[in-house]
Parts: sequence; structure tokens; C-alpha cells
Amino acid sequence: MKLHDLKPDKGAKRKRKRVGRGIAAGQGKTAGRGHKGQGARSGGSGKGPYFEGGQLPLVRRLPFKRGFTNIFATTYQEVNVDSLEERFDEGAVVNGASLVEAGLVRKAKEPIKILGRGELGKKLEVHANKFTKSAAAKITGAGGSVNQHALKVTGARATVKRLRKAEMERLYGDAD
Repeated sequence: MKLHDLKPDKGAKRKRKRVGRGIAAGQGKTAGRGHKGQGARSGGSGKGPYFEGGQLPLVRRLPFKRGFTNIFATTYQEVNVDSLEERFDEGAVVNGASLVEAGLVRKAKEPIKILGRGELGKKLEVHANKFTKSAAAKITGAGGSVNQHALKVTGARATVKRLRKAEMERLYGDAD
């Protein structure tokens, strides 16, 4: 067998369909595009990755600045260990009310998280919703106690969780 003997299999090579070359050609007149409408127009197939049938595409419906605001996010008021060292005396009870009084947080009822920046040399009883590992270690290392309180689920989070009233009270106590 020589190079000039090679040829493709029968039926492997077909002539391309020449559309719009008269009605006798089979694909004449409308060239397989039908009558009128978006698909009949040049450049008007509209079938791209974002095509939604003429509806305003999702990309254009989104706000100009990308990203979104998570309505279920919990924002904590953060307090560092070094701030507790400055503002509280030995043996003090640190809770939401005392932190507001000391000017470290704005609202006593909002969630509070204790962070581990700085050192602590005083024995304190600290009540908060969350503690970092380093903060808890520093407080207990100074002879104090760490009391973590579970967050009450309210608003959108409660709607999503769909807990029964009795179950909510059992987990998170009476709603204020």
C-alpha cells in the first residue's frame, strides 16, 4: 500500500449543505430558519451561555457592585483580653452590662466575643457568647473562669430553623 492508495471510508466525507440557494435545493427560501422571529434574523439566535429567552439576564439583574449581604450572618462585638486587663479589677465579673459600663461594647444584649490579644494577669469571671481558644486559655491561666452562653436564635435565623416554640425555649431560654 502506498500513500496515493489511502482514501477515507465511504460516507466519511460529505459535501457541506449549501442553504439558501433556491427552492429546488431543499434548503432554499428560508434556509431552514422558518418564518420571521428571532431565529430567522441574522445574529439573532440569542443562544449564548447567559440567554434567558428574552428575560433580563441574571448578570444584568444583579447589582453593579458584586457580592451580597448574608442576612443570616451573626455579628459579634469583639473585646480583647488586654482591654479586660486595663478596665477591670481583680475578681470582677465581666458580662454584657459591665462591658457596656466600661465602654468596651455598645449593647449588652448583642453577641459578644472575647479575643486573645494581649496578656491577662487578673482573676476574672468572664461571661460571653464566644471565646477564641487563646482568650479562654489566658483567662483560665490567670485563675479566672470562662462562661460561654448560647446565642438566642431570632429573626431570619429562627424562621430558617423553624423550631417549635417549646424547642426554642428549651434550647435558648425565654425570648426577651
